[in-house]
Amino acid sequence: MMDRPGLDFSFSGLKTFALTTVQKNTLDQKTVSDIAWAFQDAAVDTLVKKCKRAIEQTNIPRLVVAGGVGANIALRERLKAMMEKSGGKVFYPKIELCTDNGAMIAYAGCQRLHQSTRDLGFSVKARWSIEELPAL
Repeated sequence: MMDRPGLDFSFSGLKTFALTTVQKNTLDQKTVSDIAWAFQDAAVDTLVKKCKRAIEQTNIPRLVVAGGVGANIALRERLKAMMEKSGGKVFYPKIELCTDNGAMIAYAGCQRLHQSTRDLGFSVKARWSIEELPAL
């Protein structure tokens, strides 16, 4: 992913490869730990590169990191160093507030359910633009 242009990335293939390697082989704990470390290293390298590219493309010297990934100390340190080197600044919530976005989506859905008095029938969509949702 490091050589791919643009800002898109996905770790699903790398994650699946790491998981199946661990599951299909008899490995000692050190080897499993080394695989986990290598996965984190690859993910952090990719995220730092993509964030740097986004900063360069937008000329916005500020970066906000949210979601569960924001709790990763290695990522925090690398992004902070990258932003300081470029004269920018990175912002994070407190680690205890860095939760999976799925939890936020579930909470938002719960709040929407409690405030709604209309029929909640809808079709499931893998991608649903926020602009299509009626305001509460």
